[in-house]
Amino acid sequence: MRYLFLSALLLFCCSCAPSNPVTPDKPDTPSDTTTAVVTVFAKGADISWVTEMEDKGYTFYNAAGEERECTALMKELGFNAVRYRVWVNPKEGYNNARDVLLKAQRAKALGMDIMIDFHYSDSWADPGKQTIPAAWADYDLTQMTEAVARHTRETLQLLKAGGIAVKWVQVGNEVNTGMLWEVGRVSNANKGADFIRLLGAGYDAVKAVYPEALVILHHSNGHKYDENQWFYDLMAQGGAKYDVIGLSLYPSYWENGGYPDWKPATQAFVRNLSLLHDRYARPVILVEVGMPAAQPETAKEMLTYVFENTAGLDFFGGIFYWEPESEKSRTGYDYGAFSGGKPTVALDAFKM
Repeated sequence: MRYLFLSALLLFCCSCAPSNPVTPDKPDTPSDTTTAVVTVFAKGADISWVTEMEDKGYTFYNAAGEERECTALMKELGFNAVRYRVWVNPKEGYNNARDVLLKAQRAKALGMDIMIDFHYSDSWADPGKQTIPAAWADYDLTQMTEAVARHTRETLQLLKAGGIAVKWVQVGNEVNTGMLWEVGRVSNANKGADFIRLLGAGYDAVKAVYPEALVILHHSNGHKYDENQWFYDLMAQGGAKYDVIGLSLYPSYWENGGYPDWKPATQAFVRNLSLLHDRYARPVILVEVGMPAAQPETAKEMLTYVFENTAGLDFFGGIFYWEPESEKSRTGYDYGAFSGGKPTVALDAFKM
């Protein structure tokens, strides 16, 4: 059944990484803490740019050329969930807690589910950069842990006071090697104890405000099982607290004068879902996916493949397109799914 989304809330014991990632030994797990939760499969979009784009005068239209507010347009296109990033003290104010509240109120009015994505930075956090917020620059680990808890709690309390229901929360964004570098960096030499402490502070803060929200631990390169296994094994060994495995997938980027075939990475991603679920007893969700804007038909084909080939995976909780409303001329990002303010056929896959 597409709609049975298993939330396995487990605290892991120690394990050792196997030499063969295809047939791994599972980390030891308790046998009595699995809870089944029934929910609607998420067809989501991260549209965090929307208020900034509006302030710059950009408008959005459906395929018929009728003007629409962006969140409402997502709903019209078949989306039932949205994702918003949170920055600590962004220079222009976009993506701070109050900006997120404004956007979340629109989603609430439309009955859409909401995911909150904490970057714990004043700007972008991803595998290549996890920059400490300027106001936290001199903090030691204890102070940083307190700051993570406070920022998480205060942001979510603002949303809750505004009547917002939050379904998922990411504690960190694409934390392949940790967050808040260098304090929370994860490496072969540093097995992640400090990062796990920071993660735990965020997890506890989430549960204090939204006890039913699912905490996502987000790794990029969802098609690279060896990288995923290395990271989530370290998390298991360290007793990391999280509820859901979150992955990114960008299977075709411009390189060497062309776009590589999307199929190998996408097929590997679909295979990895069951491997990760079986190994870590967690549900999995695709929190970011994107394709070159220049190839809307190809993007539709890729997304359709993912939808069709995960339909029988009860533990797979949803697919979130990353900033589909963006266009290179508007945001500088060239992997959205709009053209001239209108959605391309790439997003037709979400009507399935």
